Amino acid sequence: MNRKFLLLAICLLGATAPVFSQKKQKSENKTLTDQRTKVEILTDSGRMVVVLYDSTPLHKANFIHLVKSGFYDSLLFHRIIEGFMIQGGDPESKYAADGVPLGNGSAPGNRIPAEFSNQLFHKKGALAAARDNNPMKESSNCQFYIVQGKIYTDSLLNMIECSRVRSANPNFYYTDAQRTIYKTIGGTPFLDQNYTVFGELIEGFDVLDKIASVPKAAGDRPVTNMRMRMKLIN
Repeated sequence: MNRKFLLLAICLLGATAPVFSQKKQKSENKTLTDQRTKVEILTDSGRMVVVLYDSTPLHKANFIHLVKSGFYDSLLFHRIIEGFMIQGGDPESKYAADGVPLGNGSAPGNRIPAEFSNQLFHKKGALAAARDNNPMKESSNCQFYIVQGKIYTDSLLNMIECSRVRSANPNFYYTDAQRTIYKTIGGTPFLDQNYTVFGELIEGFDVLDKIASVPKAAGDRPVTNMRMRMKLIN
């Protein structure tokens, strides 16, 4: 089995589905952003800031530990697909020679158990954990991606909701607010309920788009190394 922490749904048809009524979305946003922890990601293309969700405590604690320890410093965004996502966090990328395939590396320890929620979805800017093809959908303990995605229509969202998302979670339905986000801001709805979303981008969407557009070689690795450095901020 190929153990690369790749997004398994990459070859599937993209679609989108938002998550709440407008009134409910306001309540959700308050829950997600109260007592929030922010991480600054400095890259060769500029600065991004993500917020980590309290509702995914296992992923939050793991990410904070890695950031504090300097684990991510000088690692690469090693897999970039415009209109989809930017992926990084493989420790083998730190000293990797040009052109070497990446994506197999892990931090010491076990995978992180999945933490799915109907409130957390793959809108543009979503911070989520990569994983291999394990049946429990447990996350890599270090590799992550930030969604760029694209715009979806209601018809595509309907297809995704019925054929993919509900097969993973029969009780999942896109709310009007989630649909609006997928139809106006965009994302990767076909990954919902299959990969754990544990935060979101709050600054640097222009940097996300800039990184996503860099020239790539085989394996979607950027031709020019795109390194990162992280720290917790107030």
